[in-house]
Formats: sequence, structure tokens, C-alpha cells
Amino acid sequence: MRPPTRATANRFITSTRRSTIKRTGFQSGFQCLRIGGRRQYVTRIPAARQRVSIPGVGRCQAQSINLVRRQLATIAPSATTASQSTDNVGPMQEYDSRVKAGRLREDEHQRDIIQSLQHLHDALVHYRSRPVVHPTLESLKPKKSLFGWFGAKAGSSGIQDIPDDLPRGLYLYGDVGSGKTMLMDLFYDTLPSAVKSKTRIHFHNFMQDVHKRLHRMKMEHGNDIDAVPFIAADIAEQANVLCFDEFQCTDVADAMILRRLLESLMSHGVVLVTTSNRHPDELYKNGIQRESFIPAINLLKSRLHVINLDSPTDYRKIPRPPSGVYHTPLDNHAKSHVEKWLRFLGDPENPEPHPETQKVWGREIQVPRVSGRCAWFTFQELIGRATGAADYLELMRSYDAFIISDVPGMTFRERDLARRFITFIDAVYESHAKLVLTTAVPLTQLFVSADELRESLRKDGKATREEDDGDESVSHVMQHMMEDMDSNIDQLKNSSLFSGDEERFAFARALSRLAEMASQEWVERGMGLESLGGKKEKDDWTKVRSRQMEDIM
Repeated sequence: MRPPTRATANRFITSTRRSTIKRTGFQSGFQCLRIGGRRQYVTRIPAARQRVSIPGVGRCQAQSINLVRRQLATIAPSATTASQSTDNVGPMQEYDSRVKAGRLREDEHQRDIIQSLQHLHDALVHYRSRPVVHPTLESLKPKKSLFGWFGAKAGSSGIQDIPDDLPRGLYLYGDVGSGKTMLMDLFYDTLPSAVKSKTRIHFHNFMQDVHKRLHRMKMEHGNDIDAVPFIAADIAEQANVLCFDEFQCTDVADAMILRRLLESLMSHGVVLVTTSNRHPDELYKNGIQRESFIPAINLLKSRLHVINLDSPTDYRKIPRPPSGVYHTPLDNHAKSHVEKWLRFLGDPENPEPHPETQKVWGREIQVPRVSGRCAWFTFQELIGRATGAADYLELMRSYDAFIISDVPGMTFRERDLARRFITFIDAVYESHAKLVLTTAVPLTQLFVSADELRESLRKDGKATREEDDGDESVSHVMQHMMEDMDSNIDQLKNSSLFSGDEERFAFARALSRLAEMASQEWVERGMGLESLGGKKEKDDWTKVRSRQMEDIM
């Protein structure tokens, strides 16, 4: 029997759609997209009706028809019946099941990564995305930016603010063979029933479709219209969770729209999970007008947990945690973040932390948790007490690494705490020690809140209250500044928030030093990683740091 023609497939899909609506009242989300000049059919139908018996059509014909609507991407709603029981089966449980069945090999580094997938799975169980609101065509017409140095922006008000309750997504990067596909399979296949619709697609195919939609809208409404927010709203209606395979940016056309596209998707409550071969800082490297792509990189790093899938080990065979040294916000993942870094930086033979006491000029400093040469304090335990520079120097002499958990955002009301914390940061930096943090807010908002920065702009004459209240673009400019470390540091240096030049410089310097201490070179130096020389590298660095500490003391 000959396979069905495209016309036959279209007639069947249309009739199935009508019969489904008639029987259940559920309107299936059928869609026709064009990729590479070919029509690609994608459907969203209830999970219980994925398999359809087609009267008068043989099995081979039915399979061919199903292929027509699955060539582009996987777009499916979560199941509604048996799904309640499957919410208890997350990525970690599925991983254990596959290891037990012999389908996967047990790997400690991989298990740490899957724990991050599990944290996001648990957050999605209770997450409800906001309703999608399409922007008006009027709001997508060009507007002049309030601040000249940001240039003209087209239709900034077409993008809403990103919801405060949006779970942070995941950016998984690693070389070929690092398990990216397997990890994405684990996450996507075990998404909870609260996720009403999900999409997994290769990033290159996704961007091709976006550009075709942009071209169609510009043909209909003119070249001046900013169609990105409108298209993002269409995509958000198809996916509460959007998963990209092989995220990359090699085309200038992609680079110019990616920041606003991702921000628009997040503003509708879309949770992003992506795999890539590169760290976000390496995306579009040496590309044309790369400076215009930097805001997209900042958005990825501030809104997604960036996790390295490659598995470096030290001479003690303790894997380095896949995430960076700083974690925000103070969610369920913060506790495991601290535990992983304590295991890596502490004593591998006696990992259980214990209390110690250090003495400075006859006074005692209580160190509540110590493993090897790593000390762990909560912010209140260290900075909330009456401690000073002499105490911090003594701690630097006794320990090589510090974990400070539960760090709050500090406004002008907490200036004393902020100054004390900055003194501690300076001591860690100058002694070349390691620093791990869990913070309530991103680093760029650690010492100055968004409201304070906005008020500073008003006082400095860079914005008026009328402009601020009357145009939503101000909040987007503020958001970009708070995500961009360099912009934030420059603003601090010129801000009227501080009492004098000395204080301005100290706050800006602290942010700059925090950024440097988060680098891979800083974190891995002296840890004895095999790729850097193993135990000899660690011993050599210990001698160098010992001499540096003698000079400081």
C-alpha cells in the first residue's frame, strides 16, 4: 500500500482535531512550521490520545502520518491520569534505576550533576507559570531609550519583567562524550505533571524557525516592528519548559536577537534547560559585533545554573563540583552546593566537619565547621559578630578555603555588615584563599539593590521620576545593569549612594575581586588537579602561599 500523501495527512489531522474537540472539548495545538523550505508538522495532544486508530488506514500508513507531525521537535503536554504517581520518579530515581538495570555505569561526578537536575525537577512540581500575554503591535514599534549610552531600543515595553518565582534553569556544557544527551533524556523524560507542555529541540532548528517567523511578521507589519516579543509569546504558549540540544551561536543574526528572545521567553515564565559544548563566556567568541552579544551571556549566567559536565579529578580522586563557587538563591540546591564544595576543598579522609577555636590577641574565634583546611561559616556566624581585620588575618593563616553560606543582600541599612564583609573579601583575596558563597541575591545586587541604584540614577540626573514611572523600559535597563558586572562596578564608582570616594572604591573593588576569585584558574590553583601537575603542583603552591602569608603578617 502506498504511503499517504501530504494532503491525506492534512485531512486526517484536521478531522482528528475536530473529533477530539467534539468528544473532549480539548483543543489540540496543531502547528505547521517551515524548516529549510519544507513543512514540518508538530502537534500537542493529550498524552492519553497519542496513539490513534485510523479507520480504513493500514499500520504502515498510520506510522507514516505520525512521522509527518514529528519531524521538527518533541512538543507534548504532561499526562493527566497516571502522572500523579510519576511525580515521585525524578532524574535521580531514574538514574538509580538504569544503573541497577546495568544500562548506565555508576559515576560520582555524574551523580552530582543529576542532583542539580533533581533540584529543578522538584521546583517544577510546585511551579505554575503565569498566563501568556501577547504584546500589542503598538508596543512593538521603535522607542528611544531613556539612557543615551544604551542606544535606541525597539519596543522594550513589549517585554514584561521576569517573574520572581521563575525557577533557575540549567546550562550543561561539556566536550563530546560527556553525557549531555543522556542527562537531557533523564530530565525531559521525568518532567512532573505540573509542566503542562514541554518542548525539546535542536537549537539550530529552533533559531531557523524563529528567523522565518520574524521575516513573516516584518513582511506583514513593516521592517520597523520588533517582532521578537510577539514570537516569544507564541513559543511560550507551546512550552512551559523549553529544552535545547547543542546551544551555540555562530551567526551574527542569531547574536543580535538572542538576548531579547531569551528574556522574552523567561518573562512568560518559560524555564530553559540547555546543553552546549561551550561555557557561556566562550559563545560567539571573535564573532562580528560580539559586544552586542555580551548581554545574552550575562542573562544566561544570571538566570541559569552553569554546570560543567567534564570530570576533572585531583590526586586524591575527589571530583571538583560541576557548578561555580557562587550559588544563588538560597533554595534547596544551596545546601548540596555547600556540601559538594566542602567535600572537594576539605579533608577527603575525614570529610565530616568539626568545630575549632582560634585565638587572636587573647580572644577566641569560634569556627563552627572545619574539614581539613576548609572553614565553613554562615554569614551571621562570621560577619554578624564583632569581628575585624585582625580576626580575618588569623583565619587566613589557619585555613586555605572558606565557605560562607546564607549571605543576604545588603542595602544602605546594613552598611556596617557590608563594610565588614568587604574587609573579609579583601583578606581572602590578598591571601589567595578559595571562597565559596551561597547568596540570597546575585552578586551584582549584593551591596546595592535595584531600588537603590534606580534612586541613584535619579539623583545623578540620568533619569527623571516621570520617565521612570511612565516607561517600562527603565526596569529592563536596570535589569541589564544588575546582570552586567562591569556596568554595575562602573555605576558604583560614580554613585551618590556612598559617603565618599574611599567607600565607593571599596565596594566596587569587592565586586571585581569576587569576579576574579570565581575564575577557573583561581579555584583550581593549588588543588593538585592531575591536569595541572597533581600532588607536586599542590605542594609547590602550599610553599608559595606560606611565603605570601608571612609577608602579609
